[in-house]
This record gives sequence, C-alpha cells and structure tokens, in this order.
Amino acid sequence: MIEKNTGSENRRRQPAPRMPRWRRSSLVLVAWCLLLSDARATELKPQTLLAFTHYVEEAESGIRQQRSSPQTFLTVDTLPAAERAQAIASLGRGEIWIEKRGSTARSIPGGLIHHWVGAAFIPGATLAQTLAVVQDYDHLPRYYSPQVVRSKLLSRHGNDFRISMRLRWHKIITAVLDTEYDVHYGQLDSTHQFGDSHSTLVRQIADAGGAGEHALPEGHDDGFLWRLNTYWRFVQTSRGVYVECEAISLTRDVPTGLGWLIGPFIESIPRESLEFTLRSTRSGVLAGATTANRGSQ
Repeated sequence: MIEKNTGSENRRRQPAPRMPRWRRSSLVLVAWCLLLSDARATELKPQTLLAFTHYVEEAESGIRQQRSSPQTFLTVDTLPAAERAQAIASLGRGEIWIEKRGSTARSIPGGLIHHWVGAAFIPGATLAQTLAVVQDYDHLPRYYSPQVVRSKLLSRHGNDFRISMRLRWHKIITAVLDTEYDVHYGQLDSTHQFGDSHSTLVRQIADAGGAGEHALPEGHDDGFLWRLNTYWRFVQTSRGVYVECEAISLTRDVPTGLGWLIGPFIESIPRESLEFTLRSTRSGVLAGATTANRGSQ
C-alpha cells in the first residue's frame, strides 16, 4: 500500500523561499563594507603574487601550445563536436560564448584567481578592421565606455605596446583603477593572429573625480583587482572574424563564512567584464565597417 504524505510532511519538503534580490543586494553591500573596513585583509602579500605568477606560467604554457596549430587555435575548436556545433551556432547568431576555466575561482594564499575565456564572431569583418579597434589605445573609451574611462598609448616598438587605462567598475559599489600594461602581438599565419597583455601597474583611485582624488599605494587597497592578463586570438574566415579573449585576474580573497554571500558577487565581475569587452569589440568593429562602407559609396 502506498502511504500518503501528510500536510505537515508536504510543508517540510517544500523548498525554502528564495531571498528577494533587493535584500540579497543589501546584504552583499553590508558584507562588502565590512570587508573593506579590514585593511589588513587587503594587502597583496608576496606569497599571493608568487602563487599567481606560478598559475600564469602554467596557463601560458597551455595557451602557447593551443595556439601552435590552426586546429586548436580557438578554444571553441577544442570542444567536443556537439558542444562546438552549439557554440559556433550561438556565435553566428551574435551571441557571446563564455566558459570558466575550472569550476570556481581558484583560492590561493590571500587571494583569488579568476580565469575565463570567451568568444565573439564579427560577420563580414577583416583582421585589419578588428585590430584597428583593439589597438586604438588612445581612444578605447570610444568602444569600451563606461568600463574604460580613459586610455593612452605610452610607447610602441613594432608589435610591442605599452599602454595605460583608467578602469571603472560599478556593481552595488564602484571601483576606479589606474592600470598599465605591456602588450605583444604575434601570428601563427596570415589568418591566425594573437595578442598578449600583462598588467604592470594597478592602482586603486580613492574619491575618483572629487577634490580629494588620490591613488592608494599599490597592493594596499580594497583588493578589487591586483593583476589582469588577457590573451586575445583572432581568426580570419571567409565569413568574418572570430575573436577570442582569455582573461586571468587576481583579486582579494573572501574570509571564511562570507563565501556564500560575497563569493558569487566577486566571481560574477570577471565574467561580466569579459562579456562586455567581447560584445563591445564586436559592436565597435561593425560600427567602423559600416562607416567605412558608407564613405566608399
């Protein structure tokens, strides 16, 4: 005989109600403010930087191996057949493909490593048009505002660039950072090119835009971002250009007990930033191509 559940048993088995978004956002803000009040927890320690450096060395070894062949140059081409077909189809519809490297942000002593890869397809574009946007270092806010507030090409020697950018992130709270990068471009062949960017300076700006604006000492700040490396891959096809960007960043860690609340918030920022960058690159190239076509008519 099948026993019927009583009303009390049904009530016990019902899932707990979800927390309203506004309340969760308020809790995140309170918890984040508590974190920021603990200056000792936001110091970039030597062992943290050393662990990040080791991770990057291993990751870059894999990246170099991947881009050594046209068959594996793009991460989407290394996916199982069904997943690859699905990813290519979504890219063809103008969507952004994003994948996390690892199940969660990697915890290291005093910090978190965030590793994501994403791709976009730009129909009808050429490599020259795409690189013209990505390498327009004096005018990056034209394409990547509001995340990029200002930018400047500091120097160039052939395929090596040194650039600066003021970055702004806003999600419940706002962070402004002045950053500098060494960037190198290369190619596997005429249709497969790449660009590697390594941050050399990251300084958080306090009271940005106000009378008391000043840079905090590097590595002694709120820990929003301590390092950011990006690895771009560009592939020319008869239909357009595939753009792929792999981003590895370092932020402060999350104290024990707050991971359930702050963890998803911290992990969402690198993903959303990468998606924004790819979408903006696609839009910028398409807008430039449209303007060029109008001018030639």
